[in-house]
Amino acid sequence: MNTFTQEHKILFIAESIDVENSSAAKACVSLITNLHKAGFKLKVLHYSHKEVDLPGIECILIPEKKWNYKYILSRTQRVLQRKLKINLAKYLERTFGFSFTFFNDSSSIKDVVIKQSDWNPDLIITRGKGTSFRPHHALLKIPELHGKWIAYVHDPYPYHFYPPPYKWNAPGYKKHEIFFNKVINASSWNAYPSKLLSEWMGKFYPLTLQKSIIIPHQIIDQPLADEKLPVYFNKENFTLLHAGNLLTQRDPGGLVKGFDRFLELNPQAKDHSSLLLLGALHAHKEMLDEYSSRLPQLYLSNGYVPFKEVYSVQLHTSVNIVLESTGGISPFLPGKFPHCVKANKPILLLGPEDSESKRLLGKEYPFWADVEDVDKIAFCITELYKNWKNNSGNLKLGRQDLDDYFSITYLRETILNILE
Repeated sequence: MNTFTQEHKILFIAESIDVENSSAAKACVSLITNLHKAGFKLKVLHYSHKEVDLPGIECILIPEKKWNYKYILSRTQRVLQRKLKINLAKYLERTFGFSFTFFNDSSSIKDVVIKQSDWNPDLIITRGKGTSFRPHHALLKIPELHGKWIAYVHDPYPYHFYPPPYKWNAPGYKKHEIFFNKVINASSWNAYPSKLLSEWMGKFYPLTLQKSIIIPHQIIDQPLADEKLPVYFNKENFTLLHAGNLLTQRDPGGLVKGFDRFLELNPQAKDHSSLLLLGALHAHKEMLDEYSSRLPQLYLSNGYVPFKEVYSVQLHTSVNIVLESTGGISPFLPGKFPHCVKANKPILLLGPEDSESKRLLGKEYPFWADVEDVDKIAFCITELYKNWKNNSGNLKLGRQDLDDYFSITYLRETILNILE
């Protein structure tokens, strides 16, 4: 059921809405779902390679075009790579910018978009995933739709525009720059999940600063009435939770050391405190295994944990942790941040001071530390523990301003403002 009356039509072109495929797909589905709840009439074209249904929303699977020269070249490349055990992509993409598969995918998307032109939407939103912006590439080829186009930029692009410590130049990166400059110029609006990301991209594409709108990651209310809390979680304990994959650049060493220091300083907390790390941990497995062997209060999940299970723990934990990479700036809005706000539990933020999470929480937010500042991390955990003890285990974030920022009403107003 929609919260508002439907009055404007939005064509949403997504690379994937398969939530089991990636975190980007989860964020994409959250946005689509909340646009629908906000009263917009949605039609979703998606390249998920499988049928996906979203309640109350028309979803059309884009089929892959076959038996054209791009398709044949892409399959030939795959066969040669497999037989010769050579990565041909790094050579071909230096010349063409993208893989033959990318070009065929883009062409497949473009053809289906053109067939939907009679639907006459008020707005068109393109959403990629990871380091891929196939829907954007497709829409570039349909100039008659550029006046309605919101190009959603979920991450810095190309990859070499990521801030430190991320460092990588993709094959054909110069052509990627040219492609994305065309996207910025052709689209009418550039949507970003965070204000800092829009400013960061403005360093490389100044025009985007004139076209930027901020559409933060969305919250989806999950029915959790029948969701049992996992056996590793005791809601009566003082529990700190980090949910999400720990990439190489997202080092939990300072967090674990800070938690260990907290237990040393507060030995009375050892029997009823725990630190849970849920998600893929392989990039830091050796260090984490060493700590868990002597720290029974540290729980490490065995890889992927289903979202419903994670979300149920987020809602009942004492403290939710947002762990960002080291470096001078983190312009990203973590996908889990809105869910941490929804959980209404204190957030322990570990990351650079110049970050979107810190901007939203505010300069005076007390439970923040650099990821490597073990002493301050231990201090923050100690203060949270004292608050937990003094409030009978009932800690609240209590930020109505953030609830409003991630609300469907705010999303609706953002879209209506650009339609006026």
